[in-house]
Amino acid sequence: MSKQWLSNFVLAGTIRYLLMNSGYQKVISDRVEVSTALNSWKRVTEGVHLYNFGVDPYVGDLFHETPIGLYIFDLIQKYLPQWTLFVLFIFTDLLTALLLALTAKEYAIELASRNEKEKLSNENREDQPEKEKLSNENREDQPDTSIVSTSTMYVSAAYLFNPYIILNCVGHTTTVFTNLLYSIALISMTKCSIFWSCLSISLLTLQGLYPISLMVPATIYIARSKNVMQKKSTIIAMIIVFFSILATLFCISYYIMGSWSFIWSTTGFILTVPDLRPNIGLYWYFFTEMFEHFRWLFIASFQINVSLLYIVPLALRLRHDPMLLAFSYLAIAAIFKSYPCIGDVGFYISLLPLWKHLFQYTQQGFIVGCFMLFCTVFAPTVWYQWIYSRSANANFYFGVTLAFAIAQIFLLTDILFASVKHEFAIRHGINKDVSGSKTKLLLE
Repeated sequence: MSKQWLSNFVLAGTIRYLLMNSGYQKVISDRVEVSTALNSWKRVTEGVHLYNFGVDPYVGDLFHETPIGLYIFDLIQKYLPQWTLFVLFIFTDLLTALLLALTAKEYAIELASRNEKEKLSNENREDQPEKEKLSNENREDQPDTSIVSTSTMYVSAAYLFNPYIILNCVGHTTTVFTNLLYSIALISMTKCSIFWSCLSISLLTLQGLYPISLMVPATIYIARSKNVMQKKSTIIAMIIVFFSILATLFCISYYIMGSWSFIWSTTGFILTVPDLRPNIGLYWYFFTEMFEHFRWLFIASFQINVSLLYIVPLALRLRHDPMLLAFSYLAIAAIFKSYPCIGDVGFYISLLPLWKHLFQYTQQGFIVGCFMLFCTVFAPTVWYQWIYSRSANANFYFGVTLAFAIAQIFLLTDILFASVKHEFAIRHGINKDVSGSKTKLLLE
């Protein structure tokens, strides 16, 4: 197993390094599906140069990273030669894959433990009818401990060899570092670490705003590890630590820049969506075609949809599975955020092997796979027809991005509905073995 792990990481790093040193690197980094106004390395380089010349990089519409990110990227460009920059991006990507593998291991152990508790509770039910007892012997169970090694392998491989992640790394986008923070947040949840969970989510919130929703699954994870008397104090402690760290990060940012101008160019830029250059999201086309006096109404509608609308309902429904809740929040943000890229999509798709036990209940896998494949191929094709050959227009490209968003919505709802069907099978002891073969449970 260790040899297979090592070979996967070496092969993934080699693929990234070869592409970075090929003629495709510049083409990939300029793609609108890969680089956006928020994660473009070209914008980072220009912002660092302005900062070194004493010019505020937040004046105008160029730089939208946080001041802390500006300071770190300044150190990177000062002290690291160009070839080590390639190594830095590759190393960050590989480290993210490793942390996701560790997260998958912890989650698989959690599922196995939950399965054992379920079995024990069923065996101790003295009032259970005999027929139900026999049915429970064949009932659908959560994965056993044998899934631990395979789960970690699948999740790491899904990240290392995900085409979206590879293109994101080769394109030198800052989403590579954002994904590392996401992986730290997820592993911190499973380890029930208050400080690291709050620190990573605070850094993500400072940069992208929407990840603040991850505080909900993190709080659930950590609070349920305590006894009844400690849960309320744990929740209060989480809130205090999170906002204290976030306030400290804002103060550090103010100290670096000497003003609060960065807030409008980071959080304000995400909320108001002033840059309408095309990307794989839904905002740019709507706000290009919209009358100006309707703009703030639709901005409020779009932002409420991505940031507030789903938090409470999903938290109530998925409170017993906070990792699936975190996955749902990540997917919703990747679909509906202001400036999404394929690196955001690739990250949450890499987490799908965590729910391998739900795949037998899914129904839209083939449709979603075809949609994503076709959209991935058609997007650059339609872009070329629109921008270069002038044989298409913005409607064509937006049609592809809309289909891509719909495919992601189908994927998320399919996984969530599969979890509902799985719980139904667990609760009612449904045996899916018919004549020695597996069957599917369809709820209509």
